[in-house]
Amino acid sequence: MSEKTRYSDEELQEFKEIILKKLEKAQSDYELLKSSIMNTDGNDVSDTSPTFKVLEEGASTLSKEEAGQLAQRQMKFIQHLKNALIRIENKTYGICRETGKLIPKERLRAVPHATLGIDQKLGKK
Repeated sequence: MSEKTRYSDEELQEFKEIILKKLEKAQSDYELLKSSIMNTDGNDVSDTSPTFKVLEEGASTLSKEEAGQLAQRQMKFIQHLKNALIRIENKTYGICRETGKLIPKERLRAVPHATLGIDQKLGKK
């Protein structure tokens, strides 16, 4: 029997469900991060002493920068998941882009947007 070259429609459906769940959570997390960055009327210190306000603004700037970086990473993750859904529709999902062989199911369940087998990801031949 020859080696499988792609996952069956049933297997692709299983991966699609995993990806859709992760995508829903990722989008929810992104919205939370976005709202934390945009939040200007939260627990402000506008009515407290000027010195305390300067210290507080420094801390909030740092956390806004961190939240911005996290939001950016989350958006990238969302795009990877959407690209994985496109590969499922094209029936090219789960195929290593370097070797052309199937990526093991265990890896795809853990990292559903993977496009490389674990050996290729780690730089092994």
